[in-house]
Amino acid sequence: MVNFVFSLVMSNLAAMAMAAQPAEGTPVQPLGQALPPPLRAMLQLTPSQEEALVAIEQDLKKQLERILTPEQIKVLANARSRASARSGNSVSGPLPNIIVIVADDLGYGDIEPFGSRLNRTPHLASMAREGMKLTSFYACPVCTPSRAQMMTGCYAKRVSLPQVIFPGSATGIHADERTLPELLKKQGYVTSCIGKWHLGDQPCFLPTSRGFDRYFGIPYSNDMGPQHGASKGNPLPLMRGDRVIETLDGEGQNAVTARYTSEAVAYIRENKDRPFFLYLPHTAVHVPLHPGSAFRGKSKNGNYGDWVEELDDSVGQVLSAVRDAGIDARTMVLFTSDNGAPRVGSNAPLRGFKASTWEGGMRVPTIVRWPGTVPAGVACNAVCGNIDILPSCLAIAGGAVAADRAIDGKNLVDLWRGSSTASPHAAYGCFLGNSLQGLRSGQWKYYTTENWLFDLDKDIAEAMDVAAAHPDVVATMRKYAEAIELDLGKGSVTGPGVRQAGRVASPVLPRLRP
Repeated sequence: MVNFVFSLVMSNLAAMAMAAQPAEGTPVQPLGQALPPPLRAMLQLTPSQEEALVAIEQDLKKQLERILTPEQIKVLANARSRASARSGNSVSGPLPNIIVIVADDLGYGDIEPFGSRLNRTPHLASMAREGMKLTSFYACPVCTPSRAQMMTGCYAKRVSLPQVIFPGSATGIHADERTLPELLKKQGYVTSCIGKWHLGDQPCFLPTSRGFDRYFGIPYSNDMGPQHGASKGNPLPLMRGDRVIETLDGEGQNAVTARYTSEAVAYIRENKDRPFFLYLPHTAVHVPLHPGSAFRGKSKNGNYGDWVEELDDSVGQVLSAVRDAGIDARTMVLFTSDNGAPRVGSNAPLRGFKASTWEGGMRVPTIVRWPGTVPAGVACNAVCGNIDILPSCLAIAGGAVAADRAIDGKNLVDLWRGSSTASPHAAYGCFLGNSLQGLRSGQWKYYTTENWLFDLDKDIAEAMDVAAAHPDVVATMRKYAEAIELDLGKGSVTGPGVRQAGRVASPVLPRLRP
């Protein structure tokens, strides 16, 4: 075993030695990464052990460069690359940066690359031309469950966050959950959340208590404060870290997208020389609608279109910051929405709206861009969803999901790279609250209670029930549903695979302190 570890150290040191003179704009891999990040994470090294290992690695690297020729070092590095490829490690070279941008209540048909002819979204259109559209990507019907799924890689029911959390709630994401930022920090990432959190507003549930180094944003939806100039209602807090720095009225909300964007661009510039995870869950375009002054009245679609177009501009600024920092080829950017649009937006050509398990409530516009890794200008119709964000991001960071707990998400890296077109899911569950209302499997969408079956390849609008014509498909779908409910429970019943949410005894509203 010691020899095996030594060989890992030596081959990784060889790769580091080859990177001793990196190209301009490429960071030197930290000496502390001579052991691969997944192995370091499994060892759970103490700070003193980390310090000692770094010292050993520094000395070994010097010795390696002294006794071996450059050609011999190259042979070692190539052997390391081949071993990495055989093991399925998705990382080669510097760890990629990860940016996840989430719109709030943006519909499938609200942006140009997904068919909008009403809202102008040139930056998202450009992102799609330079990357991959995920055209069968699923969220939850409402916001808290979707955010729970992104952060944990689990169906929201599994982590007991199936409903919207309101201000001052005693409930939030449990401390025992292994969140995406926590896992990425173990891989050597710095992490930041900018925007709407909505997984609990008590101090122990906030982003900085769940793996993020920084937080700037509103901890819940923008309709959970005083409305339309009313003096009554909960304050709408803007937070930095775990402190409320101001409360937002209507004018304050008008500037929130620009402020999020400015923070995001500054973060990218500040951290361009080290691997970072930026989670940017926008308040836009949730009602009440608050486009910024530079966009108000400029679209053909009222305040809603104005805010969609400001959201698009924000995406453009983020992508420009990545390009300007010289980190385009080592930055994966994912854009998605937390659920379908309500009636103010468009989910065309899908049926239904937010808060339903119809396609329009859950199937959301999603684009992934990573120049040189994700093929440009293609669409992938494989069934996947936001439960897959955690394992996929962890895979490209060289990590692995925790072995001590069940997660529902799958690694999408082969889909993103274009090396596969097959969904990793035999069936994808469509929950409303605790109820499994539907399943998507390949071309089929099945509704469990009504016994409806739709062939989405031929009927994307879910207009014609074909259950009677395909009893074999219905039987298979029922087996999938039974397996999920055996694990997670049926309806309000809690199954053996469900874990508890976090709870506090005496919750308080986040407020501005003197």
